[in-house]
Amino acid sequence: MEKSLLFLFAVTLSTVGCTDAGESKGSIHKEKERSKRQALKHLTVTTIMEQPFSMKTESGMEGFCIDLLSELSQSLGFNYTIREVKDGRYGAKDQDGNWNGMVGEVLRKEVDLAVAPLTITAKREGELAFTKPFMQTGISILLRKDNTSENSYLFGFLTPFSKETWIGILVAYVVTSLCLFLVGRLSPCEWTELSTEQNNFTFLNSLWFGVGAFTLQGAEPHPKSVSARIIAVIWWIFSIVLVAAYIASFAAFLNSDSVQTTDIQTFEDLVNQRTLEFGTINSSSTFQFFKNSKNPTYRMIYEYMDKRKDELLVKSFAEGVQRVRESNYAFLGESVMQDIMVAKHCDLVRAPQIIAGRGYAIAAPLDSPLIKQLSVAILEQTKSGNIEYLRKKWWDNTCSMKRSAGWNPVQPHTLGGIFLILGIGLALGVIAALIELVLKARNNADQQKKSCCSAFSEEMGERFGTNKENQEAADSVKS
Repeated sequence: MEKSLLFLFAVTLSTVGCTDAGESKGSIHKEKERSKRQALKHLTVTTIMEQPFSMKTESGMEGFCIDLLSELSQSLGFNYTIREVKDGRYGAKDQDGNWNGMVGEVLRKEVDLAVAPLTITAKREGELAFTKPFMQTGISILLRKDNTSENSYLFGFLTPFSKETWIGILVAYVVTSLCLFLVGRLSPCEWTELSTEQNNFTFLNSLWFGVGAFTLQGAEPHPKSVSARIIAVIWWIFSIVLVAAYIASFAAFLNSDSVQTTDIQTFEDLVNQRTLEFGTINSSSTFQFFKNSKNPTYRMIYEYMDKRKDELLVKSFAEGVQRVRESNYAFLGESVMQDIMVAKHCDLVRAPQIIAGRGYAIAAPLDSPLIKQLSVAILEQTKSGNIEYLRKKWWDNTCSMKRSAGWNPVQPHTLGGIFLILGIGLALGVIAALIELVLKARNNADQQKKSCCSAFSEEMGERFGTNKENQEAADSVKS
């Protein structure tokens, strides 16, 4: 009896212990979740004034980063207070090894997050925790259009038509010349006395006649038969339409922005020229990239900027853009931000080369519990297409719309109708020439008491030289 009571007592104690342990584990898990919610309850955020990411308005702030932060707060359920970085810098180490700008504010835990076009770099990654990038970018060159040369390459006159259109025109010209040469031999009205009269529409004369139509002056020989005139009229119409389309397209090309391109296509071109000065934002990730690069060209760029850093380095992106527009200056910076300036200011252009691919991300202290949740939320925003929508919203403007609706080379489908009419006209001309030859062969057959087929074959042989060649072959065999 005593043993039974002891056994029941032991079982009761073990059950109570397991229950307490389970409750303690559950309470620890709840406490962690509660701490996360408390951490996300109200955040202090720093940003920097860069269009179109963050901009001051009468009602507060607006821009891509402001909208993105609003979407993230709704997704994760936190409130925030946003303010501008005190020193107006992104963040770099000074001579004493201290970080300034937004990076410094996050490291000193004056703020919880930095939401801005802040580039992920190796040095910053070692000091801060970054989310997944919300935008990809790189380094490029911003220039003023009047510092660029107009597109004056040797064959610029071919630009109004696309390559496919030019190939189509060349094929149509050759086929038309061949048809005119064929009709000149088939039609009895063009070549009556085969033995004594020379055929006017030789292949070279046919080619010359086709070229004359493009000058709108015409060229000899003039067609006599109905079949040759059908081909001539159709080719003249085709030529007039092409000349009109070329003149209209060329005029639009000369008046469009696309006629202006830059001689500076790459960073090598920038180093080799002596007209423009160039620089970037002081203590920016772009400046650090050139400083740490082992590429000879990039090292030359860094040495050039470092020797005259007081003159060439600017304090902000806006200052760099203003300097490009007002002086002979090329600004090295983030390609994404340059694109919006090119779209906004139609007097600017960006060089096509982009180097040092990188990403913009949100920064927080290394021990921050926010990074993983924010990264997941950013990936969800990307997947849903919301980030792409925000980019179109803030990158859209009248200048980019003008460019998108600007000049384009004439494509073959635009002139498809006139090519079709030409093909029908050529077919009608050849058929008319065959009918003319058949009528003459029938007349000869009646006069010479022959069959129409034999008379037609004799006419074809005489006009294309097969009868003469057969006769010469027979005479050589006899001899």
